[in-house]
Amino acid sequence: MIAQPPASHFIDGAYVEDTSGAVIDVIYPASGEVIARLHEATPAVIDRALASAARAQTVWATTRPVDRARILRRAADLIRDRGEALARLETLDTGKPLQETRVADWPSGADALEYFAGLAPTVVGETIPLGRDFVYTLREPLGVCVGIGAWNYPSQIACWKSAPALALGNAMVFKPSEVTPLGALQLAEIFAEAGLPAGLFNVVQGRGAVGAALVTDPRVAKVSLTGSVPTGRRVAAAAAEGMRHVTMELGGKSPLIIFDDASLEDAVGAAMLGNFYSAGQVCSNGTRVFVQRGLKDRFLARLAARTTAITLGDPLDPGTQMGPLVSAAQLDKVMGYIEGAKAEGARLVTGGARAALNAGFYVQPTVFADVTDDMTLAREEVFGPVMAVLDFDTEDEVIARANATEFGLAAGVFTADLTRGHRVIGQLQAGTCWINAYNLTPVEAPFGGVKASGVGRENGHAAVQHYTQVKSVYVGMGPVDAPY
Repeated sequence: MIAQPPASHFIDGAYVEDTSGAVIDVIYPASGEVIARLHEATPAVIDRALASAARAQTVWATTRPVDRARILRRAADLIRDRGEALARLETLDTGKPLQETRVADWPSGADALEYFAGLAPTVVGETIPLGRDFVYTLREPLGVCVGIGAWNYPSQIACWKSAPALALGNAMVFKPSEVTPLGALQLAEIFAEAGLPAGLFNVVQGRGAVGAALVTDPRVAKVSLTGSVPTGRRVAAAAAEGMRHVTMELGGKSPLIIFDDASLEDAVGAAMLGNFYSAGQVCSNGTRVFVQRGLKDRFLARLAARTTAITLGDPLDPGTQMGPLVSAAQLDKVMGYIEGAKAEGARLVTGGARAALNAGFYVQPTVFADVTDDMTLAREEVFGPVMAVLDFDTEDEVIARANATEFGLAAGVFTADLTRGHRVIGQLQAGTCWINAYNLTPVEAPFGGVKASGVGRENGHAAVQHYTQVKSVYVGMGPVDAPY
């Protein structure tokens, strides 16, 4: 099974290779086989990408927003036209089943391109009357933006970052995760075919050193990262040295609170979506499932029945509901958390072992009950199909416990009492919340976290603030009044 691209990088409208860069093997998670071999960007490749972006951006910034929009809309149409092939590539890159990649990954990316294409021509300044004089404002692009992607939703993230950047007149140099490097190259091809001028969206491959070189380059005006909290701290600190704009979408240990008046089937379904979709490798997952004591036994019984019915298997089989983890390293990490939970006294309800499917990186969907707040499983992000169920009695108690974490990415509440739902959400320290739903992230809505889970927002009109800056122009309409 081969998914070898023409070259490792896409710069200035064409594929570029430099075999002197360190090798990056792309592993198919369902079998462990190497399906592509790429090379890290050398300093010369990085310089070429940034130089072409800086050159192209100065022209792009003066292009009419409606003309930029037409190109992004054509790119969205091309993604939808090629949906099946792109879904298959995403499955090979990530190990996620076709059942997911057909509907969640590239389709969300196309939605982002379409949304920001529509938004771009509406971004305007304002006029501020001052009597005789007045001030007007302009929203201007930042310049060259760097996007650093994560491995769990590589193509969606590339679109989510490039769509507002390009729509608002910026250029982007994008570095995908070295674990899942293939989708961003396809996006670069699609942009070129849609008519995007060369240099505006460049893709360079590499590990942390390549990212560091991009983040600290003086030609870069903004950095947008999706990744872990430790990586976010390092990138934000490096960007701050040059006073660069940053958007940080980082990890979480999000609470999903289920009151005993909630719909049992809906609550169980949401908890499963918030822990097992993409084999649990979703940053906003509700991995601390707080269940009110009156519903606990029925919840766990139904959860166990539905979890054991999940179909693990070949991700290229449309009937497969859950695929492998993305890598051997992630498999080892997740199994370490499972063994740690057992050792700390959590009660294993179902799962808890590696699934023996070929040589792939499969883990059984796993549920632990009787988890307490001090257990490692309740404090650290696992990023695998491992659910922690915790008991609670009162509303005030669960709000306090839900907020007792450094993270603040997401939160959810299930209850038949909508007044209580709004009241509880209003007190939770999280940037992206749901009531009687979970993990739905339409591009129309801002997405991002608070506390250690990040700064800034992806998507929605809020993204305009993070890819533009305001220029104020004072217009004097009379003689200058000087005391000299």
